[in-house]
Amino acid sequence: MPSFALKVTRLGLTSLGRISPRLAGKAAFKLFCLTPSRRPQGAKAEVAHAQGRARLNSAEQIMLSFRGGRAMAYRLNGGAKGRRKRFLVVHGWGSSSEYMSELAVFLANTGAEVISLDLPGHGRSPGRFLNVRLAVSAIAAAAERFGAFDATIGHSFGGASIALAAAGFLPGVAQVLPGRLVLIGAPSAMGWLFTDFGGMMKLDAATQAALEAEVGHVTGRPLGDYDAGRSVHDLGRPVLVIHAEDDKEVSADHARAYATAGDHVRLLWANGFGHRRIVSAAPVLAAIGEFLAEAPESGKENTFETDNETVISFLRTSGRRVS
Repeated sequence: MPSFALKVTRLGLTSLGRISPRLAGKAAFKLFCLTPSRRPQGAKAEVAHAQGRARLNSAEQIMLSFRGGRAMAYRLNGGAKGRRKRFLVVHGWGSSSEYMSELAVFLANTGAEVISLDLPGHGRSPGRFLNVRLAVSAIAAAAERFGAFDATIGHSFGGASIALAAAGFLPGVAQVLPGRLVLIGAPSAMGWLFTDFGGMMKLDAATQAALEAEVGHVTGRPLGDYDAGRSVHDLGRPVLVIHAEDDKEVSADHARAYATAGDHVRLLWANGFGHRRIVSAAPVLAAIGEFLAEAPESGKENTFETDNETVISFLRTSGRRVS
């Protein structure tokens, strides 16, 4: 049953839509971009957040500023002398660097300099709103502050954002093209999110159209252009796509869409880890480490076995399902 707050919101948008679909669409877009509470939800999340906070206690904290917002960056291994690889880690919607900290520390333990970014409205970054333009702008600000990245690694919304940043997708925002990309549980397109949101809010056709048009007004690109799968097609960089077929938040079809971009994209099925546990699963970390350390041979296939006997197939593919 819908909550009282949802019923009131639906009623407000419906009433406003009768007066002005354009204004209702703008209001709906602001609601869509409103970030969730930063407070961990549930006992497991509280434990994970506390452990992540402890891992980041020794990291250098740097607040980045860019047009439209600010974002907190955590830097590990930033003070060492000499050339070392530099990686950027970006979390997903409703998450933060704390929940990506196992991955960040794992990468730092290889000797790399690691930047973990809190997107606007998340973690220790200020604000209550986030959209793709703000996310990609924060990524560009990190590249401007710390220098070129040997790899960018993103989970969920963060994965889509680093793909769009690598493609130089948004007008007025500098391209951030790393040596390699790792996309974990990342959506390959955005339209379905707005369709689902409009359905939840019971928007009429005119208000739905205004909501989708607002994407273009705010970000500089119409919603139909937001195909992150296409954005990796011509990157000329190795891309590792990691997804679980049991992911209940982002369909595995998005991973398959990325994999059709070409032979430079490899697909790792991390079945059994869902949408969230995947970012800290030991075999996934190992696969990322191998991918970032050396160029894979054409046609190479690796198999990893998890503690729960889930087999993860790591296969270079041109879009065919790995089973």
